[in-house]
Parts: sequence; structure tokens; C-alpha cells
Amino acid sequence: MRTAVVILADGFEEIEAVTPIDVLRRAGVDVTTVGLTAPTVTGAHGIEIAVDRALDALAVEPDLVVLPGGLPGATNLGASQAVVDLLRRQHAAGRMIAAICAAPAFAPLEAGILDGRRATCYPSFESRFPKTVTAVDDRVVIDGNLVTSRGPGTALDMALTLVELLVGAAEATKLRAGMLAE
Repeated sequence: MRTAVVILADGFEEIEAVTPIDVLRRAGVDVTTVGLTAPTVTGAHGIEIAVDRALDALAVEPDLVVLPGGLPGATNLGASQAVVDLLRRQHAAGRMIAAICAAPAFAPLEAGILDGRRATCYPSFESRFPKTVTAVDDRVVIDGNLVTSRGPGTALDMALTLVELLVGAAEATKLRAGMLAE
């Protein structure tokens, strides 16, 4: 079974967190929610989510790490040395990393995993990208083991892309049809 970890920090964008959790679980992926704070994390719009465990209690090396955006959630992720270290390990092992909205411009940047890559993010946050990153306006961008996406309105596109990459195109197509996302 494929595994994913969705990391939540206070101020995360709720749609960008819950959508990939839901869609990946529908596809049979074992998703663990991890918080910088535990047992709960509060989103940018005041929605409180109970997490499965605190980041410092994470004992798995997942197939995928997902970073929701939102503010100050994305800045909190980027300020966490534990998140940055996890992303470096993921990247070094060639395992997948996904970041959406403002998130690509913080923790992945701090981890140094965007250099020489194509990436997208919420409009205006690409100004944080150094010249070594090619900013793209696509809804979802895949560059090797890195998947980035623009914002709340692209969360379903990103989640279905992650299903396709982790589980396969047939499962992504089935989910897309069943969710009326065609």
C-alpha cells in the first residue's frame, strides 16, 4: 500500500489539506495527518483538525509528503527545521513531494529542492523564487518527484494528479468520473 503524509501547521488552507487527504484515501493510499502542533491544528479559516500524530512522532518514510498552503501555515512549515529536514530526505531518496498555494515558496525553498526546477504557486509568491526556479502558471506542475499547484481552486486537480502518480491513471480516471470532476 502506498503511503502519504499531509503536514499541517497552524494557518493552513483547509481546502488544500482536506482535498488531498480525502482523494488519496479514496484511492486506497494510507494517509497520515501530521501536525506541527498536536493533537489539533487550526486552519486559516478557523477550522480545527485533529491530526494522527505530531511531526516529531513520525516514524515512517512515506511515498509522498503533501504541504498545504495558506497563511501563516506555509510560513510556519518553512520555519520548521523538522519539515525542511523531512523534505531533504524525501528529495534525496527520490520520493514525492507536493506543495500547493504559498507552500512551494517556503519549505521546499528552504530545503533547497526547487533549484533547477519548474514550479507553480499562488500568484505573487513566485516572487520568492530565486532565478534558479522556473515559475509556471499551470494549475499543476510535475517536475520529477516534485508536484506543485496554484491554490484552493486547483486542490482537486493536484489531488487527482497525485493519485495518478502514486496509484495509476486508471484509478485517477475512475475517481475523476465518480466525483464528477471531468
